[in-house]
Amino acid sequence: MTRRNFSVDDANAAKSWPFAEARSLIKRLDRMASTDRPVVFQTGYGPSGPPHIGTFGEVVRTTMVRRAFELLTGRATKLICYSDDMDGMRKVPPHLPNRDLLEPHLQKPLTCVPNPFDTEHPSFAHHNNAALRAFLDQFGFNYDFYSATEQYQSGAFDATMKKILSNYDAVMDIILPTLGEERRATYSPILPISPTTGRVLYVPLLEFDAASGMIVFDDEDGTRRESDVLGGRAKLQWKADWAGRWVALGVDYEMSGEDLTESVRLSSRIVRALGETPPAGFNYQLFLDEEGKKISKTKGNGISIEEWLTYASPESLALFMFQNPKAAKKLYFDIIPKTVDDYWSHIGKYPDQDNGKAIDNPAWHIHEGEPPVTAPPVSYAMVLTLVSAIGDADPTLIRGFIRKYRPEASDNELATTDSMIDHAKAYFDRFIAPTKSFRSPSTEERAALEHLSAAFRALGDDASEDDYQTATFSAGKAQDFDNIRDWFKGLYQVVFGQSEGPRMGPFAKIYGANATADMIDAALKRD
Repeated sequence: MTRRNFSVDDANAAKSWPFAEARSLIKRLDRMASTDRPVVFQTGYGPSGPPHIGTFGEVVRTTMVRRAFELLTGRATKLICYSDDMDGMRKVPPHLPNRDLLEPHLQKPLTCVPNPFDTEHPSFAHHNNAALRAFLDQFGFNYDFYSATEQYQSGAFDATMKKILSNYDAVMDIILPTLGEERRATYSPILPISPTTGRVLYVPLLEFDAASGMIVFDDEDGTRRESDVLGGRAKLQWKADWAGRWVALGVDYEMSGEDLTESVRLSSRIVRALGETPPAGFNYQLFLDEEGKKISKTKGNGISIEEWLTYASPESLALFMFQNPKAAKKLYFDIIPKTVDDYWSHIGKYPDQDNGKAIDNPAWHIHEGEPPVTAPPVSYAMVLTLVSAIGDADPTLIRGFIRKYRPEASDNELATTDSMIDHAKAYFDRFIAPTKSFRSPSTEERAALEHLSAAFRALGDDASEDDYQTATFSAGKAQDFDNIRDWFKGLYQVVFGQSEGPRMGPFAKIYGANATADMIDAALKRD
């Protein structure tokens, strides 16, 4: 890692989006009373399922804004990763084991639902919360974990609950117009917890006293109950809950998906009705699949984070999250190799950039100002092509080819290719090998390939990659292809069994001109 010193002037001149977001947060704080408390960033998590690629995206993007803010201001910060584990379980997810164990506990807070997994955790939510923390720790995020159940029961929400009661009519006036007629009849922003069944009750409040926090409601069996909203004996309903969390925890910044745009507006109105200032933040766009449709966990048309990490590094995924967060982007497997190579390109540029450009380099944001100094001597795309051509992902064998191609590469640089080789082998096995389809060459293609094979043998293994690239173009031009792209497409389909392939100059240099000629000759004999 390399640490460079960046000044506040560097940060003020930075143009990348995390700095723009940090400046919007500074404007918000300037409008508020001065305080010495840490500035609070927050991300939310629903523990009814495991963390996913969107969880990573929200935390890594928020962390990028947090670091930009710290450089701009020098102020202390904290990142809260908040689990909504006091929500009632509305249905039993179909993928869970021991579903019969869970059915009797519908509508109970997730921390009161039995753990269906073979783990030591006392509840369904505790199991998933542990998974969230392990997930975040895997990537080295700096955060404070907050459980909604613990926050409510500790009294952290008590003052806010009373404030909601004090402004009950104003809150209702904000929320009711967004509901259907039937829902409006029974809606309450405060949900009591039944003292008899432990379930979260979606019932109206019949009476309440804001000063004491006392409420009156009908329990599930029709019995009229008097309780209070303190210490976790009640919780806030969704949009009021989000607003209440912002107020109770003093949240200064939170981003969310564009599907929650209206919820952000409504929650912000509730915060203002309580006499507080909503947090800064923005709505990022959701991911699209290869066909441009929104990714859905239910449909299974996206990439899981486990899949991405099978084929590429977490840093490359962080780059994908950094790029254009306010624009809808396609998230599918074809973008992985290019994203990996783009990541390493940014790492390679960083040492030679002045501070003005380096601070806007994605590498600065991905690595919190300390990007690695060692980069691999070849691209992911080239390693992928080598794996495809050789049919063997033995790191020793491929590193031998790379050493020949980049004799000046250090041992550390070569070592960075080991994980890349593993990723490329997995990617090849999943996406390339099953789709390989060799075809016979046309008369023109056969003549051009014979020409190219002879040219490579004549050049030998010690020529430059430019010489090999020129020879490839010359072989196609000698056959008068109307479009030279047709020549390359035919070359890739006949020799590699793919519609796209490597730049032949670098490939012949790394694989060997004579070995490449052998590949061409074998392809010509295949039919």
